[in-house]
Amino acid sequence: MFMHSASLDQTDRKILDLLQTHPGINATAVGERIGLSQSACWRRMQRLREEGVIRDQPVILDREKVGLTTMVFAHVKLTSHGRSNLSSFAEAVKEYPEVMDCYVVLGNVDFLLRIVAEDIKAYERFFFEKLSQLPGIQEVTSSIVLSDIKHTTALPI
Repeated sequence: MFMHSASLDQTDRKILDLLQTHPGINATAVGERIGLSQSACWRRMQRLREEGVIRDQPVILDREKVGLTTMVFAHVKLTSHGRSNLSSFAEAVKEYPEVMDCYVVLGNVDFLLRIVAEDIKAYERFFFEKLSQLPGIQEVTSSIVLSDIKHTTALPI
């Protein structure tokens, strides 16, 4: 399905940048910073939501402070039979709260997953009891993250 880009002017980009870098900022504060009235700013923000440019305004938690000290990138290769139905694998991993991100990728593997767990033992349980039990898996290569160098949700707009 082809997704078209929204038409964004400089004011829209300034609004989006402020919304990304100042969580919880309201239309009044955004308007003051960029020289728009609160109502004009609110209308633009509402349009950006309606167009799907603003998808969500989540609260970002520190995973380690909530006890999820282990992050793993799992490279998943499906069998040729499993590859014929990528969507069944994709639907299954959507149900696992441990899977933070799942991407279909080109190259030597079919999927890249970002997984969080309390510790290595918790990841081991997830791997053996859930991930490796999914049909069509040929190989899973796990890369354990030692430290976060950069993590952001702000897009460079």
